[in-house]
Order: sequence, then C-alpha cells, then structure tokens
Amino acid sequence: MYIKKVVVEGFKSYREEISTEPFSPKVNVVVGANGSGKSNFFHAIRFVLSDMFQNLRSEDRGALLHEGADISVLSAFVEIVFDNSDNRIPVEKKVVRLRRTVASKKDEYYLDGKHISKTEVMNLLENAGFSRSNPYYVVQQGKTLEANLDQTVRDGAKDLEQLMSSRSMHLAKQEECMKKIRDLGPFVENWIRGQLATPQWEGAPSVI
Repeated sequence: MYIKKVVVEGFKSYREEISTEPFSPKVNVVVGANGSGKSNFFHAIRFVLSDMFQNLRSEDRGALLHEGADISVLSAFVEIVFDNSDNRIPVEKKVVRLRRTVASKKDEYYLDGKHISKTEVMNLLENAGFSRSNPYYVVQQGKTLEANLDQTVRDGAKDLEQLMSSRSMHLAKQEECMKKIRDLGPFVENWIRGQLATPQWEGAPSVI
C-alpha cells in the first residue's frame, strides 16, 4: 500500500483544488520555493492520517480554512488516494479514497464517498499500519534524530527483554532439574543401599 495521489481544496494556503500527479510506490520528493506551501501540503496529509488534528475546537477548525485577501472559504477537504493492491486497508478495493472535510462547525470523514465515523477511520488506519504506538510513519522536519534515538532505545529495551527472558528460562530449567533430582533422592538412596548389600560391597560402611 502507498499514497497514490493527494487532493486538497480550501486547506490553509490551498484555496483552489490541487491534485498531485500519481506518486511512485518508492521515493517521492516535493520541491518548491519558500512559502509555496510545502509544509501545508504535509500538514494536509497529517490532517487525514495522524492524530495531530484530532479533537479540534471551532477556532482550530477555522484556522485550517484558507483565508486570503481576496476570498475566504467556508469549508475545506483533503483526500488521500491509496493504492491498496496488497489489501492492507481491509476493503475489497484496489484503490481507496479517504477524505476528511472541515468547516467551522463540522469535521467529517468519507471512505470512497461514503460517510464514516472517526472511530472507523482510526480502526482502518490502525489495521493498515498507521499505528499510534509508532508515530513515526510521518516524520516531521527536525524530528529525524529523535526518531532514530527512540528506535535505538526501543531496540535496546527489546534486547534487554530477550536477555532477561533467556535468563529466566535458564533459571526455570535449572529449578526443574533440581526438583527432579530431589524427587529421585529416595530412589537413588534405595539403589545405593541395594548396591552395598551385594557381595562386592561387603564390609563397606553403611548408608545412614
């Protein structure tokens, strides 16, 4: 699964509808002069996919709407088109459109033109790998080092957990062996008594 196309209208600096060319499933680069809308473009993607813009108040929603010297808009939308050939989004479609619309008094989601709840969207995204436990599927500018450090810490914690687990398993096996030895104690003692009672052990000291 990958983002195939992004459509934006009325969101921040994008008054008119803009639609990207189809993205590559590999690496894509967005270039532009300062102030051309690169940051707002990535904000638009996060507006749909992340929890950065959740629980918006009326003034927060208004701040997302385009407001220029010539005209202001009353609503905006961002639509992300996914290539779903691998069915990571659990719907029977190879192309999936997820749209979020916002106005001063409403904030709604649509999946392929059908209205769905925010909870349903979050569940779909979670199943597709956009997990809240891993917020780095979108890495903000200046956050690359932080993401790498977090990954290093997670890897270290995982190694420590495996080490502790293997030690616990070793101690558990050791305790299991000791229990078997203790359980075999009377049997071993009786076996030794039997051996000492045989002629070749005559005169040997008794086992108390």
